[in-house]
Amino acid sequence: MFQKLDALETIRNSGNVLIVRLDNAEEAFEVASAAVRGGIRALEITLSIPGALTVIERLSQQFAREDVIFGAGTVLDGHAAWASIQAGARFLVSPNLNPEMIRVANRYQIATISGAYTPTEILDSAEAGADMVKLFPTEAGGVPYAKSVLAPLAHIPLVPAGGVTTDNVSEWFRAGVTAVGVGSAITKAGREDGDLDRVTAAAREFVEAIEEARA
Repeated sequence: MFQKLDALETIRNSGNVLIVRLDNAEEAFEVASAAVRGGIRALEITLSIPGALTVIERLSQQFAREDVIFGAGTVLDGHAAWASIQAGARFLVSPNLNPEMIRVANRYQIATISGAYTPTEILDSAEAGADMVKLFPTEAGGVPYAKSVLAPLAHIPLVPAGGVTTDNVSEWFRAGVTAVGVGSAITKAGREDGDLDRVTAAAREFVEAIEEARA
């Protein structure tokens, strides 16, 4: 009954969403599983991965008894939103504001993180019903931009995606963000030699950095 609130609480408590954007479904499944072993609790499987819905379904079944949630990323329309929910996605993420995606998600009480960059886009996303707003892209403005935006819009839960590392994650939280999105720093940690233990170690290091930053 409260799955939407539970999903939002998981993201807020963990302080991060792992963005899994890889070349194929099997790699995405294995890397995501390794990251969960490292302590990641909210994972976004992007629909740009061939067979992404199958990955979400497999992961949801694999970790059904653990306090982990899996969502769909790059959700660009209502059809993709519904298909993702059917596959077991607990939250939906888009790179831009798509009111149809948000409407479908809200209809079935699924959490949404809607992409935006400018103050107008951020406010429009909130007014459209998004639960959190994904600050994207972040490489250009970085922490100073997030801090400036949050000065008048501190009531909107902001989740920057891109450019967040273990070295600067404390700066992002000091700026006032609710959680951070992280990707290749974890998901591609073992790409050179295929060692998934490196993914687990990178995930654990990032989780520890967030805990220290928020202490």
